[in-house]
Amino acid sequence: MKSENTNINWNKIPTPCYVVDEKRLIKNLEILKSVQDKTGCKILLAQKAFSMFYFYPLIKKYLKGTTASGLFEAKLAYEEMGGEVHIFSPAYTDADFDEITQICDYIVFNSFEQWHKFKPTIQNHGSNKIKCGIRVNPEYSEIETEIYNPCAKNSRLGITANKFNITAPEMLDGISGLHFHTMCEQNSDTLWRTLAAFDEKFGKYLECMDWVNFGGGHHITRADYDIDTLIKSIMFIKEKYNVEVYLEPGEAVALNTGFLAATVIEIIENELDVAILDTSAACHMPDVLEMPYRPEVIGAGKAGEKQYSYRFGGPTCLAGDIIGDYSFDTPLHTGDKVIFCDMAHYTMVKNNTFNGMNLPSIAVNTVDNEIKIIRQFGYEDFKMRLS
Repeated sequence: MKSENTNINWNKIPTPCYVVDEKRLIKNLEILKSVQDKTGCKILLAQKAFSMFYFYPLIKKYLKGTTASGLFEAKLAYEEMGGEVHIFSPAYTDADFDEITQICDYIVFNSFEQWHKFKPTIQNHGSNKIKCGIRVNPEYSEIETEIYNPCAKNSRLGITANKFNITAPEMLDGISGLHFHTMCEQNSDTLWRTLAAFDEKFGKYLECMDWVNFGGGHHITRADYDIDTLIKSIMFIKEKYNVEVYLEPGEAVALNTGFLAATVIEIIENELDVAILDTSAACHMPDVLEMPYRPEVIGAGKAGEKQYSYRFGGPTCLAGDIIGDYSFDTPLHTGDKVIFCDMAHYTMVKNNTFNGMNLPSIAVNTVDNEIKIIRQFGYEDFKMRLS
């Protein structure tokens, strides 16, 4: 099976399997680097979206470093990529923090209480290389899906302006930057409006800062993304406050670079045809259920658009392990392969072994259009996560 949409020969792929196309990844990285070159900003890989460290030596050629959400991601970045290592967590533990100070260049705190608690540890570290920041909450967001909205009512993420106004004067000693994250899969017009809210509430504190981090959620590599407005946004803050600007996209790095190959293992009929695949929404693409959304499939249309319609479901016991409804010009049969698109980000980092499901293999389609199997999993990987 060779699709006209890709140069990948799917017959060479075991299923289930994530396949990341190296050429597509390079194209994204070139776009991100062009933003850095035009503005002088620094772009970091947000590992929470894409942690395929096989590609870290390649990514290092284009981006300035990584950002982590905890100790293990920070260690992965430090060991496999280098460059600047940034970290943010809603709360750090005593057990992790000493090691964090050994490997991170930038540490962002979620509250003044956390900053006060760990400030002595950083001072005792005896190095001036660690730069510390505070995450703020501008209380402005255009995210419609509540589970992904860091500025939702009663959010635990970031300090609001009223708390900053009360506490900040005596607490900012040692803080060199501010961080905010308010976006999810959005264009730069949203960033421009967000900056207006951020600047109004927190701009006065940037006067004594060296850097500001615009967080993630910037869909920079999407076809309709307005890069000119992104550049305008970056330069507005850089020039007004003379600070270094960071962005930490995750999804934009891997957007439209990956696929998930699956095989039809059974077709059942219950008023409609249900194709059971050897891949699972619950286990292998959790955002399909969490967002929720319907991933595109090569050669397929929406239900009813083409002659033969099917509901795709996984093999787990979860009744809601449903991927979506699709239609095809020709009927599906047991053994046919189904290729899901845009499966590099928030898949490998979130997959699980519920029901003892095996994890998908991981493969690369190289710049020479050669298939390279990077990792395959088995029973031991399932067993060793348990006790």
